[in-house]
Amino acid sequence: MSNSDPKTRPRPGPWPPLPEEAPIPPSSWAKKTGFRPKFSGETNASDSGQISLPPPRPPRDPEAQQPDLEAGRVRNQPAVANGEPARETIPAPAPKPHPTADKDQTVKRRKDSDGGSKNAGHGPNGQAVAAEPNSQPRRPLRSEEVVDVLPTSVDDDGYVARHSHMKYELRDTPGLVPIGLYGFQHYLSILGSIILIPLVIVPAMGGTYEDTANVVSTVLFVSGVTTLLQTSFGSRLPLIQGPSFVYLAPALAIINSPEFQGLNGNNFRHIMKELQGAIIIGSTFQAILGYTGLMSLFLRLINPVVVSPTIAAVGLSFYSYGFPLVGTCLEIGAVQILLVVAFSLYLRKISVFGHRVFLIYAVPLGLAITWAAAFLLTEAGVYNYKGCDTNVPASNIVSEHCRKHVSRMKHCRVDTSHALNSSPWFRFPYPLQWGTPVFHWKMAIVMCVVSIISSVDSVGSYHASSLLVASRPPTPGVVSRGIGLEGLSSVLAGLWGTGTGSTSLTENVHTIAVTKMGSRRAVELGACILIVLSLVGKVGGFLASIPQVMIAALLCFMWAMLAALGLSNLRYSEAGSSRNIIIVGLSLFFSLSIPAYFQQYGISPNSNLSVPSYFQPYIVASHGPFRSKYGGMNYVLNTLFSLHMVIAFLVAVILDTTVPGSRQERGVYVWSEREVAKREPAVAKDYELPFRIGRVFRWVKWVGL
Repeated sequence: MSNSDPKTRPRPGPWPPLPEEAPIPPSSWAKKTGFRPKFSGETNASDSGQISLPPPRPPRDPEAQQPDLEAGRVRNQPAVANGEPARETIPAPAPKPHPTADKDQTVKRRKDSDGGSKNAGHGPNGQAVAAEPNSQPRRPLRSEEVVDVLPTSVDDDGYVARHSHMKYELRDTPGLVPIGLYGFQHYLSILGSIILIPLVIVPAMGGTYEDTANVVSTVLFVSGVTTLLQTSFGSRLPLIQGPSFVYLAPALAIINSPEFQGLNGNNFRHIMKELQGAIIIGSTFQAILGYTGLMSLFLRLINPVVVSPTIAAVGLSFYSYGFPLVGTCLEIGAVQILLVVAFSLYLRKISVFGHRVFLIYAVPLGLAITWAAAFLLTEAGVYNYKGCDTNVPASNIVSEHCRKHVSRMKHCRVDTSHALNSSPWFRFPYPLQWGTPVFHWKMAIVMCVVSIISSVDSVGSYHASSLLVASRPPTPGVVSRGIGLEGLSSVLAGLWGTGTGSTSLTENVHTIAVTKMGSRRAVELGACILIVLSLVGKVGGFLASIPQVMIAALLCFMWAMLAALGLSNLRYSEAGSSRNIIIVGLSLFFSLSIPAYFQQYGISPNSNLSVPSYFQPYIVASHGPFRSKYGGMNYVLNTLFSLHMVIAFLVAVILDTTVPGSRQERGVYVWSEREVAKREPAVAKDYELPFRIGRVFRWVKWVGL
C-alpha cells in the first residue's frame, strides 16, 4: 500500500503542540534483558499470557525481505518482542459482520483515549513499550473505530489478543438491558464462590439452619456493598468482593481452637464474636499496609513465581474436606461433580443465542439438576427406612438397623433442612448482629498474616484483570489504594459478622475472560441486585438448604479451579525456566508436606478425636510441635505453620528473592508509571476516582495515580 493511502498517513499531533521531550529508548524485555529463548514454549506467549497464533507467512515480494542497512533490520518486517510478531502488521481479511454488531453500536465509546499513548505499544506482561522513532504503523487505539487485525473466532482457551475477545471493556457503558443481562450472568457464574464458605463454617461452629440462612444473607449484603466501594473508590477494576477461600482455613483453625471444644450453650454466637474480633484487627493491618504506601514496597516481592504456588496451595489444601464428604452419599455427590465437569469441559463450546451457556453456568446448572434428582429420589422413598428418623441424634439411636442407615438418610435426603420454612420474608443485616466482637491477640496475629496472603492474591487478580479490560495495568499507587480499601471492606465484613474477610475473588478473572464482560457498570448493577436479594430472608434460607453433599461436590470443583488459576499466573513468567520450575515445585511440595507434619504431630492412630475427620487438620493448635511455656505463641506458630498457603508463600518468597534471575525470567509484574498514567487520558480515566475525590489523594503521592 502506498504512503498516500489515508489510512497509513501520519496523523497530526495535538494542538497546540506539546513541549519537546527527550526520546524514550525502546523498553521491550528483549532489549532490557538481552533475552534469548532457550526453552520450548518461551517464545509464543503473548502479552495477555495466552498462546499466540503462529507468525504469518513471509510476503511474496522479494524486495520486502531485503535488509535495510540504515535501519539495521529487515525492511517491512514485523517488530518482534520475545518472539512475538507485532500484531499491527499482520495482514488479515476484513472480518464478517457480527450478528450482534447493531446491539454493540449502543455502547458509549471513549473518544479521549489519545494523548500520551499515541505512539505506545504493549509488550510482554502488559508492559507499555515506547515506539521507536522510525517505527512502522502504530497500533490503533481502542477508542478508534478500526478493524482488529487478529481473528476473533479463536477458542476461549487460546484467545490471542488482549482486547479482541472482549465484548465490553472497563469504561464501556452498554444499555440497561445488556448491563442487566451480563451483570446477572457474571454473578450467577461465581455464585459458588460467594455462598459456599458460610455453608461450611456455620455448621462447623454449631450453628442451626436459621443461623446459616442469616449468615448467607449477610454475606450477600456485605459482598454487594464492598463491591460498590471497590469499583468506585478502590482499584476501580470490575472485580467482585466476597468471602475468599484464603480466609477459610484460618477460620476453621480458630473454630476448632481448644478453648471452644468444651463450650455449652450457643457455640455459634460465641465463636462468631471471636472470629469478628480477629478479622477486624487483621483487616485494619491490611488497610494500614495499603494506605500508608507500604504495599508499594511490598510489591517488589510479589511476582508470578510467588503468586502461583501461594494461590494454588489455597485450593490444594482442602483435599481432606472435599471428596471424603462427597463419599457420604456417592450417588449424588459424584453425579454433581461429573455434571459440572461435563458442562465446563465437554460442552463448553456449545452456544445458545451467542452465549456459551454450559461453560458460563456450569456450577448453577449442575447444582440445579442434581438437586432436582435428589428431590425426586427423596420423594420416591428411596431413602426411607422403617422406624428411623433423621431428627433423632445418632447417640440416642438404639436400633442397629437405623444406626446403619442414619448417615445415608442425613446426607442423601433433601428435606432434612428447614431453613427455607423458618426464614422470614424480610430481614435487614445490621452490624454487630451477633454481639460485641471479642479480641484475642493470638487469633489477631494469625489473621494479620492471612491478610498478607489475601493481598498477594489480590495483586495477581489486579494485574490479570487489567490486561483483559483496561488500557494499561494500574500504577503501584492504585494497587495500594485497592489493597487499603480491601482492608476497610474486611473491617465491614467483621462488623457485620460474615465469618471471613472480604477480598477480590480470584475466580472473577476467569469469569471475565469467559463472559467477555469487563464493564464495571455491569458489576456495579449486579452488586445492587445482591443487596436487594440480601434483604429477602427466603433467599438466604433457600441457599442454606443446599444439601451438604452437594456443597462438598461443588467445592471440589471450585478448589480445583482455584489451584489451576493460581498456577496460570506462571504464563507471565518463563514457565520453562529450570529456576522457576524448581521454586514452584518446592513451594507446592513443602506447602503440603510441612503442614501435614504439624497436623499429624502428637496424634496417635487410635486416638478418638471429637471432631469429624475432615476437620482434624484444623485442631493442630492443641497438639502441634511448638510447646513452650508461652501458650499464646504456641497457638500462633502451630496454627500458621499448619496453613498450606503460608508455607507456600514463605518458601516462594525466600527462594525467589535469593536465587538470581532476570526480571523477565521471574515475570516481574509491570505496573504503569505514575507520570505516564498522568500523561495518558485513557489510563487516568480508567483508574481516577470519581466526584473529584482524587484531589484528596493528590497530596498522598504513594496512593493513587
